[in-house]
Amino acid sequence: MATQHTPIAPTRPSFSPCSGLRHKADGFTLIEVMIVVAVIAIVAAIGYPSYINSVVKTKRAAAEGCVSQYATYMERFYTQNLRYDKDTAGNDNPVVGNAPTLTLDCAGPQNSGADYTITVAAPTQSTYTITATPKGAQLSRDTTCGTLGLDQAGAKTPSTSGCW
Repeated sequence: MATQHTPIAPTRPSFSPCSGLRHKADGFTLIEVMIVVAVIAIVAAIGYPSYINSVVKTKRAAAEGCVSQYATYMERFYTQNLRYDKDTAGNDNPVVGNAPTLTLDCAGPQNSGADYTITVAAPTQSTYTITATPKGAQLSRDTTCGTLGLDQAGAKTPSTSGCW
């Protein structure tokens, strides 16, 4: 029976001060790693503010949509009752005030409610104003527009370009 021998891989030359042979090391040098980290830092420094700006605009757009839904509700309420403040039985409009008895789904915490407080301030028989007030991180980040407003005539506040 013959025995098989596995061949031994040739050894690689290594650096020896005496022989002058050099061995090419596998991997990355510290300089290469530092360059990659610097490039990633530069990309992050440019990209993160743009990302935050996009998040602010997206949340503002969600609040605008919610304000529009509230305006649609108010117009429907008016169509049924011929006034904004009370129904035909004399009961207050359920979406009015700081503690409304009816909150539309768009103002829930999973939608724009986590970033904006939507309120319908005391409407009269023929007028109303809906506001979306930023809160939390949105309050400090959205310094351009702040509180959004819409009234029965369709007038939007603020009138700053890009807010609506």
